[in-house]
Amino acid sequence: MGSPGVKKPLRIGLALGSGSARGWSHIGVIRVLERAGIVPDIVCGTSIGALVGAVYAAGELDRFEPWVQGLRWKSVLGLMDFKLGGGLIEGGKLRDFFRARYEDRGIAGLHKPYACVATELSTGREIWLREGSVLDAVRASIALPGLFTPAEHEGRLLVDGGLVNPVPVSLCRAMGADIVIAVDLNWDMMLRRKRVAVHSREGADDAEAAVRAGSGGLLQAIVTRLRPTKAAGGKSARERDLPMPSMLDVLTTSLNIMQMRITQSRLAGEPADVVIRPRLDEVAAMDYHLAAGTIAEGERAAEFALPYLRDLMGMA
Repeated sequence: MGSPGVKKPLRIGLALGSGSARGWSHIGVIRVLERAGIVPDIVCGTSIGALVGAVYAAGELDRFEPWVQGLRWKSVLGLMDFKLGGGLIEGGKLRDFFRARYEDRGIAGLHKPYACVATELSTGREIWLREGSVLDAVRASIALPGLFTPAEHEGRLLVDGGLVNPVPVSLCRAMGADIVIAVDLNWDMMLRRKRVAVHSREGADDAEAAVRAGSGGLLQAIVTRLRPTKAAGGKSARERDLPMPSMLDVLTTSLNIMQMRITQSRLAGEPADVVIRPRLDEVAAMDYHLAAGTIAEGERAAEFALPYLRDLMGMA
């Protein structure tokens, strides 16, 4: 039992939300919190938030961030093992990449309590992954339907946790957090105006170069399918000044709209103490090669929230 009159320290939970490439902004948020002396005790994540959260909970963020900052579209493409059946990307190359560079000591072996969210495909149930392999848990949480194939986990097929709980505040509470700081990446999805294609022109050029270099017929077919199409009458979207999204952008944007609506509902019923919302409407789903600006926006948004956080926690 604690001594009478001794106030128990508040446990801080960090709920890192889903949002594909926008998730690199989580790194900026974490950096600002730690510089301010606000160190989360519990880390939970969904989808890309599960990945960044796992790296942070493992104490590997200093090694991870330079790699993220150095990503180019060609290197992103190199981590994708394309296939048809269950999703465009198998995910084995990505898993092998991280397994070769980071030791998976299991969730119990992380430096901080950690958990992530996935969705059971057959029932739609929300699944909390709190034990076992870190890589397997993250692989399940990031399995965006249509993009990644479902992950097999203990006899179940699991897909992206953003379908049911895009910002896992409830999971942080369940793990004992007294104060929950949530990072919502999808709140401004519908503000996007200028960019609707998944790939920037630079990205498309690099993808085509990879195909010419001999990446394979399947990749050629996929890249062709991802290009913006011509509209009725034979005029391209550019010629008509009306951007025509690619097949993948239609899928990912539709999922993001759904996650935005689910996030609004979940946060209304299970509110966080502080919600950090980076402005990321110009970052498309697959813009993993644009990390520098995305991280900087996470820092900006976290700095904006710091005065309220300090007041909430009684910090001078």
